Amino acid sequence: MPDIHLVGGDLDGLGLHYVREGRGPVTVLIHGLGGFAESWRGTIAALRGQGTVIALDLPGFGRSAKPRREYRLSFHARAMEGLLRGLGVERVRLVGHSLGAAVAVAHAVLFPGRVERLALLGATVPGFPLRPSLAYRLMALPGVGEIASSLITPGLCAAALARCFAAPDPDEIAFLVAHQYAARTSPAGRAAYLSTLRSVRADFTADAGAYRTALARLQAPALLIHGSQDPVVPISHAAAVADGLPSAEGRWLDRCGHFPQIEHAATVNGWLADFLYAGARSR
Repeated sequence: MPDIHLVGGDLDGLGLHYVREGRGPVTVLIHGLGGFAESWRGTIAALRGQGTVIALDLPGFGRSAKPRREYRLSFHARAMEGLLRGLGVERVRLVGHSLGAAVAVAHAVLFPGRVERLALLGATVPGFPLRPSLAYRLMALPGVGEIASSLITPGLCAAALARCFAAPDPDEIAFLVAHQYAARTSPAGRAAYLSTLRSVRADFTADAGAYRTALARLQAPALLIHGSQDPVVPISHAAAVADGLPSAEGRWLDRCGHFPQIEHAATVNGWLADFLYAGARSR
């Protein structure tokens, strides 16, 4: 499983871990807050026959570097752009889950010539109304987040994740908790998590108007996939995004929580394949 070190500006020396499989048109999979590249393993297996699939650990997560700094959406987007440049990728399809969808949107805003298509799953998108959960608001408080994150155990992680699913799969929950657990819950990992959680608040508040204006001009086709029972991001947010983005389509899944790519894998992977590679098949 490869790693890359970026060059230039404040990204210089930043190490990113990623997974790459397949050949052909490039799709990048972007995990959400607290996630990691390998959480996409089912999606990678389903899409690698259609083209190149890259899943990365965003800065601060998984096995990627965890510098002490602000983690705004623009920083994540520029890091992903550094990865694409380093790999020689010119055009890309982006699939983002939860906060990873916000990173995908930020990348499309900053580098519109790069992005061919956007698929947003359980998405948070800046520029559209979204009230953070009570847990999010508490973790964002200075001191409270540090204390709470230091008390996290595998059992608490499993319980919190299970509440994100309409019908939790014990094997999936166990994998999501156990993979690189030590790295993700290290002092640096906890600090990066809290910094991301706190830093992106400005993207959804102070910068919301700028994002809304930029997204109104977005030309890339977008597909939103959202669970009707998502307890993390209300489906009303996804509906507002689908109405507000040009060339956007929304598809809603019943009996589905915050992880549609896991809870309804066959359906979602089929939708993704049809959407992401429609243009490639017609050429």
